[in-house]
Amino acid sequence: MATDSGELDYEIDDEVVADTPQALKALTAETRLLILDLLLDRAATTSQLADALDIPKGTVGYHLKVLEKAGLIHIVRTAKVRAMTEKYYGRVGRTIVMGGKVDSTDPMYMIHAALREVRHVEGEALPMFTVRRVRVPESKAVEYAEAMADLAAEFSSEPRAGERVYGMLAGVYPTDAPTFKDDEE
Repeated sequence: MATDSGELDYEIDDEVVADTPQALKALTAETRLLILDLLLDRAATTSQLADALDIPKGTVGYHLKVLEKAGLIHIVRTAKVRAMTEKYYGRVGRTIVMGGKVDSTDPMYMIHAALREVRHVEGEALPMFTVRRVRVPESKAVEYAEAMADLAAEFSSEPRAGERVYGMLAGVYPTDAPTFKDDEE
């Protein structure tokens, strides 16, 4: 459960690195990504997650086992309900950094996932996207990527509130855009 300030009521690392094949594979399933997103709001049981996702408890249970074995979630508390013990799952880290090559047939699956979930409502200020291309040294591109990672971490650490979930997609990437052979006019 979340506190009044929107903070989680269990300890969570700021960052966890997903660098094993098991962890990287766990991050390729959309249902598991949705579970991880929900667990940023609060710890939850299998039943609570199944209700939120509108899928069977058995399916959620399977995905929870995959995430737990991958070291991305853990049981943060239990509660006795009638004769049963309910397990509450929480994330291990607020931000999951992929430390290796993702085992996916789609190397841009994050971009495609973001495009599938984006919603546009006429008259609203969001979504907002922009694309810029500029020739800079690699060290400067890395500097911008680090600044975006910091902004993304700040975005994901916001207290949970409001009626809608917002996503953020950011990246710095090399392109095949043409460039002049030299800087002379």
